[in-house]
Amino acid sequence: IAAIAAGYVAILAPKGKRLHRAAGNVFFLAMLVMLSMGGTIAAAEVNRPTAVTAAFGIYLVATAWAAAKRPDGPVGGFERWVIWAVLATAAAEFVLGWIGMNSPNGRIDRLPWQPAVVLGVVALIAAFSDLRVLRRGVSGARRIARHLWRMSTALFIASGSFFLGQQKVLPQALHGSPILVILALAPLVLMIFWLFRVRFSKAFRSGGP
Repeated sequence: IAAIAAGYVAILAPKGKRLHRAAGNVFFLAMLVMLSMGGTIAAAEVNRPTAVTAAFGIYLVATAWAAAKRPDGPVGGFERWVIWAVLATAAAEFVLGWIGMNSPNGRIDRLPWQPAVVLGVVALIAAFSDLRVLRRGVSGARRIARHLWRMSTALFIASGSFFLGQQKVLPQALHGSPILVILALAPLVLMIFWLFRVRFSKAFRSGGP
């Protein structure tokens, strides 16, 4: 709940301002705690898709945080290490998707296989992005966009998992409500809006406000 609330504040607040940075800090820390605990529990319960997704979420918020804190220019050893982590995550997602696709009930550890394949594709995109910054460095609007899409994707994983996957903990009147779908998908819509703003607005061309 803390991660989702802080994530929404961060994505809606004016970028670079005190509120945005404070909410981003809370979101980063809350996501690390939630994903670490959730991934550990999922692994103990043999829920492989959730465990791998938790690892991918940690990668997303960690690299997004690094992009926000790192100055413009070449990247360092952290980015050289995490590219192997995200490639392993992508491979694990595709393997899980293949296992679920070929299972009798089309599921893997009680979950559908399709999300694993989608997250595997996103992980590959992230890996190609890492490779690009390793070769060219990252600066200006590209650095801000790297921070933005990774944080927003992590928020979408959290919001979708909660509002759509955990409706049992919400009031009965909200079960199946379009409001939950809107809350779950809003991070993607807001991400697209901010990515266009960052890439095409003059305010962000020199690194952001």
